[in-house]
Amino acid sequence: MSSGQTPDAIDVVIVNYRTGPLVVSCLETLAAEIGQDLRLRAFVIDNASGDGSGDEIEEATARKGWDWVRLIRSPVNGGFGAGNNRGIDAALGEDRPAELVWLLNPDTRIMPGAARELARFAAQKPEAGIVGTALLEGDGTPWPFAFRYPSILGEVERGLRWSLASRLLARHAVLQRMDRQPARVDWVSGASLAIRTDLLREGLRFDEGYFLYYEETDLCRTVRDMGWECWYLPQALVLHIAGQSTGVTDNRSGSRRMPGYWFESRHRYFRKNHGVVYALAADLAWMTSHALFLAKQAFRRVPYEDPPHLMSDFARHSAFFAQRW
Repeated sequence: MSSGQTPDAIDVVIVNYRTGPLVVSCLETLAAEIGQDLRLRAFVIDNASGDGSGDEIEEATARKGWDWVRLIRSPVNGGFGAGNNRGIDAALGEDRPAELVWLLNPDTRIMPGAARELARFAAQKPEAGIVGTALLEGDGTPWPFAFRYPSILGEVERGLRWSLASRLLARHAVLQRMDRQPARVDWVSGASLAIRTDLLREGLRFDEGYFLYYEETDLCRTVRDMGWECWYLPQALVLHIAGQSTGVTDNRSGSRRMPGYWFESRHRYFRKNHGVVYALAADLAWMTSHALFLAKQAFRRVPYEDPPHLMSDFARHSAFFAQRW
């Protein structure tokens, strides 16, 4: 695609793991985006769901006449990155690959015009290798955030949960509040991000060593190392029913333990990108800061809703004890 030329096609990849109704609902909102000026094609990867959801998606696709949807059944569940890699390979293997590959979580709904906004922005910013959309929460409330790369000081801010520390360490906090202007950022949510096909032809793929979480952080970092940029586009809106596809982020009651793969992904990210010494320092920073937070809450007798055994689970999966790589 030459600079200034708006893409006329977008390939969409959705990874399904026991989320059949969510995938169908997402596809319905994509169907509304198809027009004479924009061709959409969707590749749904069923990650060995084993619950019949793949059949449910296939039946709905046939019933609605969606000849632009292709269901691909993976024999194993290799995780989010592996599923998306399979979809990316399928898209690139088509006769006419699109200029953009848009990765969507199954628990997303496309707001009207989002696909065209992505295509328009990609034409205006040829240096943008990845473009993330703005997200809405399940009730339609804006969730205007992108992210900074995780760091030691960012782990201090995240562990302390103290307003004064958060203000002092604002430039290091991972969560970055955005305004209504497109902006270059470190990384964007994997729930809705578009990748320029040129990068994929250069060999860009997810690191399949991550089962779930931190894989998009790592991917955006790789894009930067390849000389491209990552952008946040607030004009493209996608509703995200957070946690419906994983059950992790939607844990408001704090009743469920964090899964082991979250800790393992975090550990992999720090060790891979910064080395074992930095990973040790990042783990120590969070554990010390979080211990101070717990002491503060106990002194004030203020309840909090952490997942059960968070500190012990974190320590067990930390760089101090992890022998895996």
